[in-house]
Amino acid sequence: MNVYCDNAATTALDRDVLEAMMPYLTRYYGNPSSSHFYGQTVREAIYKARETVANHLNVTPGQTFFTSGATEALNIILSGAIETFGVQHVITSPIEHKAVLEPLNQLVKAKKITLSLVNIDEKGNIDFNHLERLLRLPLKSLVSLAHGNNEIGNLNDLTHIGALSQAFKALFLADTTQTIGKLPIDLQTIPVDFVVGSAHKFHGPKGVGFAYIRNPRGFKALTFGGAQESGIRPGTENTPNIIGMAKALEISYRDLRINQKHIAFVKNRLIARLPSTVMGDIKFNGESDSLEKSLYTILNVAFPNLNSSESLVSQLNLYGVAVSGGSACSNLHTSHSHVLTALQTNLELENVRFSFSKYNTPADVDYILQSLKNIYQNDRQVAAKSLVHA
Repeated sequence: MNVYCDNAATTALDRDVLEAMMPYLTRYYGNPSSSHFYGQTVREAIYKARETVANHLNVTPGQTFFTSGATEALNIILSGAIETFGVQHVITSPIEHKAVLEPLNQLVKAKKITLSLVNIDEKGNIDFNHLERLLRLPLKSLVSLAHGNNEIGNLNDLTHIGALSQAFKALFLADTTQTIGKLPIDLQTIPVDFVVGSAHKFHGPKGVGFAYIRNPRGFKALTFGGAQESGIRPGTENTPNIIGMAKALEISYRDLRINQKHIAFVKNRLIARLPSTVMGDIKFNGESDSLEKSLYTILNVAFPNLNSSESLVSQLNLYGVAVSGGSACSNLHTSHSHVLTALQTNLELENVRFSFSKYNTPADVDYILQSLKNIYQNDRQVAAKSLVHA
């Protein structure tokens, strides 16, 4: 049996999404910038897709811009805000995605901004008193905080952060990569200036995302060479993927309540049964075991070490269970998760992220639990034999 439980990294493409994309991979292949029939047909489809994305966020199509994904969208916004709105000071947290932290570090090196990290507690919750003190600095500020953390699932109150930012005339960028399509987001009621999303996080195709910019007039581009996306993101549009993203978002919000209830049940099943399955102490990292304070799609667990010194993630992989030790980006490197480091989690333990989608089932959870039980039982038996022979 194979179980895919790494949906915070990427999700499976919905079959209805693939069906919506296919005509734009085969029949409707014109360049949307062309003036002939082939181009006009594709241009109209892109506009309808833009309307779909904008409608689900309750914004206008003119505030919505297509990108290659959330990473590019974040870079466009962070650099553009400095050039367009004169941002001098950015406030973020130490547990943001590296698609936020690394561009900001580059901007600091270029001496374009000063950077402040808001304090967090041992669970990863923001210290709002400290945030307010940082906002009182006499600089044009931008606050960049995630709606839902990609490793521990912690949720931030966008309305509260946005209102606080507005009170001090600061801009607010909400990284909604993990929450778009999973939580309702009405940008007419949430005081936020920028949000981003990636289609592959909500069962759309990889390589496409979007940026929402509340006030796009005169927004400075990061790249140049074309008038597409109002010049903010020039280059021929990835039409099939844009169509797929719009369809994926439509399906996600159409089925939101059903999927949320189902996935939360799956997550709770794992939370409830883990302690009796693993013989040893476990700990839930961040607020990931709380459905009120974290995303219903993410659970981050600190497990006891294996005597064999083997990676638990690798051992689960041998059983056909796909999980991660952190974000997909951090897994490309051997360094520890910067998120868990900031939480002062014991990095010597086996820290594993389980992330769920609508395709996960209670049977998946039962197989994960049985796999964990087998892994720890086998590990203890091997360790006991080693002691006898010693």
